[in-house]
Amino acid sequence: MKSLKKEFPLHIMLIPGVIVTLIYAYGPMAGLVMAFQQFEPLSGFFKSDFVGLDNFRYVFNLPDFKQVLWNTLVIAIIKMVLSLLVPLILALLLNEITKKWFAGFIQSAIFLPFFLSWTVLGGVIIELFSLNGPINGLISSMGLEPIMFMLDNGWFRGIIIGSDVWKGMGYNMIIMLAAITGINATLYEAAEVDGAGKWKQMLNITLPGIAPIIILLSVLGLGGILNAGFEQILIMYNPTVYAGADIIDTFVYRLGMFSQQFGPAAAVGLFKSIISLFMVSTTYYAAYKFNNYRIF
Repeated sequence: MKSLKKEFPLHIMLIPGVIVTLIYAYGPMAGLVMAFQQFEPLSGFFKSDFVGLDNFRYVFNLPDFKQVLWNTLVIAIIKMVLSLLVPLILALLLNEITKKWFAGFIQSAIFLPFFLSWTVLGGVIIELFSLNGPINGLISSMGLEPIMFMLDNGWFRGIIIGSDVWKGMGYNMIIMLAAITGINATLYEAAEVDGAGKWKQMLNITLPGIAPIIILLSVLGLGGILNAGFEQILIMYNPTVYAGADIIDTFVYRLGMFSQQFGPAAAVGLFKSIISLFMVSTTYYAAYKFNNYRIF
């Protein structure tokens, strides 16, 4: 009770956020009943026929579903790994810059793309890599044949992954840089006295010091393992690259909005949510078990 009285103002401050979460995050979960119905918009939830697991069987037997699931896992895993590795390297490099004004300039330049929407960046990237764009113009000037980047599955997947890492690396870099600056400076001074160079200081002080942040970002990343970038891919892809870039979210979008198959679309969404819940729970348990790490 003493703790509750002390923290009572904080609980009051949480009420608006809790209400918004209940309305916009938990409220729509009632629509998951569509996954078990032959849903008809005019009939609604209560009058649509209940079909049990038929929607799941139908979706899992679709010829494109395995490829869509594979695309999602490949794109999401590579994005997740690079979205941790690249910001970590950038944060370590920025931490070594002694001129603060230059470090601040580089930090702002790297962070800027994070604030731009995929509506803007998608159009820019399409123009850059189009057949008549500046990238192909440079290739042609070297005497090589232009490449259809946006129509080739291999190139397109690389562009999707690279552009997403480039856009978001500034955010994770700031988090890791903040964690690095929070490490006790006396540890580095003691390491220098013992003769440790920059490399050993990084391995024995910096990386262990920011390990909890890296674990937290990994847990959050694995929770969205099946989120491979719906907005980005929807804006940039086309039917030619469905085989290499169609992911679960875009598959659900086309299944529900274009084909009007609301029940199967809801079934795929529920399947994705269950996998994501399992992954984040497993990762959090492993982090607690082997590294004694807890978010709360």
